[in-house]
Amino acid sequence: MKILVWDLPTRAFHWLFALSFIAAYLTSEDDWLSFHVTFGYTVLGLVAFRLLWGFAGTRYARFASFAYGPARALGYLRSLVRRRPEHHVGHNPAGSWAIYLLLACAALTAALGFLTLNGPQSWKWVKDVHQVMGNVTLALAGLHLAGVIAGSLAHKENLARSMVDGYKEGAPGEGIRTSVWVVGAVLLAMVAGFWTAAWRGDLPAVTEPAVKRVAEHAQRRAHDHDHQHQHD
Repeated sequence: MKILVWDLPTRAFHWLFALSFIAAYLTSEDDWLSFHVTFGYTVLGLVAFRLLWGFAGTRYARFASFAYGPARALGYLRSLVRRRPEHHVGHNPAGSWAIYLLLACAALTAALGFLTLNGPQSWKWVKDVHQVMGNVTLALAGLHLAGVIAGSLAHKENLARSMVDGYKEGAPGEGIRTSVWVVGAVLLAMVAGFWTAAWRGDLPAVTEPAVKRVAEHAQRRAHDHDHQHQHD
């Protein structure tokens, strides 16, 4: 039977996190750097929220419900290969590791992005590591998506849709009682408000470092061009 598994805050986090990371990845060029920074801060804030919700959320949102070791993750993957998949109402053991790695890598990527803009110009290695971590996080997201597809086929259940409506297959009594829609609505409103304020220029602490860095890059390119022209 269909039971409610994912509360609204968890679902809102999931899709906002995916949207924000992809948007940040696609806006990393200078012309879009203010957008890139805004989405990067959003990712960092969402990770902070998920860490809190991992302790304060409903049953299947809590980290305690998917604290699996490596052996359990490998065992779950073997069950998929053998076409006798273990059924988990919440996150499966392999998926839990993907979640932990995605949260850690996304937080590290965002933190390195902050240092790239606000640290000394001599810290060029920080930008390089930031870009590498962005690609690592993207690769992990791809593996997670592949796992969702594999799990959906193995269990004959649309796992992506369950993260939209919150419902999965389960036994009576295994579901959560409430979707906690108030917290989910507040999270959506806060992200929307942050985006609006940043794009209107009401958050200079967020956007000004990006504008300054773009101007510095343009000035450096112009200087290098003039220097090259003089030599020619």
